[in-house]
Amino acid sequence: MITSVLVANRGEIACRVFRTCREAGIRTVAVHSDADAGALHARVADAAVRLPGSTPAETYLRADLVVKAAVAAGADAVHPGYGFLSENAGFARAVLDAGLRWIGPPPEAIEAMASKTRAKRLMGLAPLDPDEVTQADLPVLVKAAAGGGGRGMRVVRRLQELGAALDGARAEAASAFGDGEVFVEPYLENGRHVEVQILADAHGTVWALGTRDCSLQRRHQKVVEEAPAPGLPDEVAERLRTLAVRAARAVDYVGAGTVEFLVADGRAHFLEMNTRLQVEHPVTEAVFGLDLVAEQLRIAEGAALPAEPPARGHAIEARLYAEDPAADWTPQTGVLHRLTVPDGVRLDTGYADGDEIGVHYDPMLAKVIAHAPTRAEALRRLAGALERSAIHGPVTNRDLLVRSLRHEEFASARMDTGFYDRHLAELTEAVADPYAPLAAALAEAADTVARRGVGGWRNLPSLPQTKRYAVAGEEIEVRYRHTRTGLAAEGVQVVSAGAGLVVLEVDGVRRRFDIARHGDRVHVNAVALTVLPRFPDPQVQHAPGSLLAPMPGTVVKLADGLVTGSGVRAGEPLLWLEAMKMQHVIAAPADGTVTALPVTQGQQVEVGTLLAVVGTGPPQGTPAAERPAPTSPQTKEPQ
Repeated sequence: MITSVLVANRGEIACRVFRTCREAGIRTVAVHSDADAGALHARVADAAVRLPGSTPAETYLRADLVVKAAVAAGADAVHPGYGFLSENAGFARAVLDAGLRWIGPPPEAIEAMASKTRAKRLMGLAPLDPDEVTQADLPVLVKAAAGGGGRGMRVVRRLQELGAALDGARAEAASAFGDGEVFVEPYLENGRHVEVQILADAHGTVWALGTRDCSLQRRHQKVVEEAPAPGLPDEVAERLRTLAVRAARAVDYVGAGTVEFLVADGRAHFLEMNTRLQVEHPVTEAVFGLDLVAEQLRIAEGAALPAEPPARGHAIEARLYAEDPAADWTPQTGVLHRLTVPDGVRLDTGYADGDEIGVHYDPMLAKVIAHAPTRAEALRRLAGALERSAIHGPVTNRDLLVRSLRHEEFASARMDTGFYDRHLAELTEAVADPYAPLAAALAEAADTVARRGVGGWRNLPSLPQTKRYAVAGEEIEVRYRHTRTGLAAEGVQVVSAGAGLVVLEVDGVRRRFDIARHGDRVHVNAVALTVLPRFPDPQVQHAPGSLLAPMPGTVVKLADGLVTGSGVRAGEPLLWLEAMKMQHVIAAPADGTVTALPVTQGQQVEVGTLLAVVGTGPPQGTPAAERPAPTSPQTKEPQ
């Protein structure tokens, strides 16, 4: 019997596994990097073991260190979560060789399916040879053979871009998974990403727990998932379940796994089998009334699966990311001051109020899951819950999620993997509440009066008070007055005003504004504002053409031959930043000349650090065409 479980992962999945273990009376053990020393998963576990280092390659990808930690902490079983090690047969063998129980499929099954190239061959398919790709094969997808989550993936639509895509995918895959192997396959435009949850025991029973649709993706990483896949013809759904069971039986699979397909024109194309629990497993749990982690534990102890449970209702999951979708999905960092959701939905997260969102790991903050009798009800419940959630801190994709769930194309189940390619501009269009800045100003004024103990009313007429805020990319100035009866503003009636709550009456309708301020950020309901100073600091002004770091990270490469005085063209890559396991290109904003280049390769930078200045006008100095073609950086693999 399992008495103590180490989870070989971090964040949300570690916390989620710990929750089930606690309910079962099982002791929990966390591992953590130096960057995660104060992380929630390390705080809530019964014991925590340090893995020296901060990057994934130094810590969570080190199978030897994780096994050593399990033995040192007295764990008798290891759950891999859904990180890279969950699909590493060598890690599974190391756990078993150490005399520990492995909560996952046999190493042989992992070996057969963990490499996407081997999995395709096992299913009678073969990837394209990169050296033999022709114009007729385009578009193609370059994909990491190991790992997942959109890392190491590139869509190639022009043959001359294939080489750079291969280099970039290899570097990103090596950084994220410690394995730079990639392959090429046809890229099917506008297909639906549908998968089947598998659960198998050691006695020959295999469950195919319905279907999930994961078509809403950005950068090939899922954003919204649901079960069952809506609008799927019965014969297609049955074929997917049959193929999934066939794949599991082909490798004598035991445990939880997922078989993924791309469905286009009524046909199913096998993508891969993930030999682990998926991020989106809660929607299957909701629909089938299961705890998949509890089932994994029972299967690892040798129990047989009972009769397959029936499905009920519909479930939808939205992934909440610290990122700005309107700025090319740029990851965000900083303190997460508050994260709460209304009752009636499930929240899976690896963060608590006050935790720091760092640069080393994926920017996913949480998953919010709604379950209801029908899809329409689940959609409404999830969108409403996200809209009313308190998410105070860095910019997130919350507004994008709400608008996606309410978009007519998604609501009518006509979405595909190209959804954000088509609709991102409309989904990220700035629509600010015109009364949110006024409410913020009134709340601050009321708080000041309360702290000072005196009002701001003057006996003689005076100019109104003003406050300036930045919201949705715009600067807004609001005006209000202190009167004998309290605070007042034109066009509205101030019913009440306090530091945390302002009530305004607009055209006979009372509106409530919940206010929270953290430094220069003010959150008014679901709107985030930045307080602007009355007099801008001249020291923070930058020359035209300045390129500032959009996030903390590491400058992993400068474009070949790039120096001060180099001529550049609009859109030309100048340097690459690596943050949150992704590489981000900093490109020239216009034709011109590099007049300043204050950073070097390997340098750590903070948000707002000046990276380069491009003076506009006809390029001077060495033009791009005469310098070596820029190549994607190669990230050093772990030793």
